[in-house]
Amino acid sequence: MTVPHLHPDVAAAFPAARIAVLTARGVRGTEPWPATAVALARLEARTAEGAWRPADEHDPRIAAWHAAYRAFGTNPRRIRPSVDALGRRLAKQGALPRINPAVDSYNAVSVRHALPAGAFDLAAVDGPVEIRFADGGEHFTPLGEPDTVEHPEPGEVVYADAAGVLTRHWNHRDAHRTRVTEHATDVLFVLETMDGAELAEAAGELQALLAPHSADVAVRYLG
Repeated sequence: MTVPHLHPDVAAAFPAARIAVLTARGVRGTEPWPATAVALARLEARTAEGAWRPADEHDPRIAAWHAAYRAFGTNPRRIRPSVDALGRRLAKQGALPRINPAVDSYNAVSVRHALPAGAFDLAAVDGPVEIRFADGGEHFTPLGEPDTVEHPEPGEVVYADAAGVLTRHWNHRDAHRTRVTEHATDVLFVLETMDGAELAEAAGELQALLAPHSADVAVRYLG
């Protein structure tokens, strides 16, 4: 099983960080995922009815990530945690993006529980994955921008493998190289929290969405 390694320096700087890692093998991303479609539609309907609103930066779960971003030198109002940006989009537009079933599944769980989430196509991952502080010499190509090369700032928290950075600013944006498409068959999913609240529940929900369309889904925890 591929499980990211949380570097001791990051663990020491952010002792409240907890990460659920779900490894799905034999994913069938080209078939319909009705439970995921229902989960997205339910969130959108509840938002439209005013029965529920996605968490914003005043929610302690999001505020904790804003504090973490500031701690490693990123302005979270300019470069937002993924769940913050996704929740703002739902609140403003009334809809969540439809990418593909695997991505839509973690987006639904992310917004519902106010936890940053992401995923990597394991076929594109080069060696072990580590969550560490950047040294400033790494390369990052943002999702959707295959011709762009960025260099994370020294001290920025990143996911990285032997070939480069997989996410910038901990969970702000994923890399193009390891993006999850409908054709990805082995996928590593992560759900992250700074206080542990709802992490196991969220992981269980994501596992339930993935399991009917995967040969196997295993869950591990970091932190």
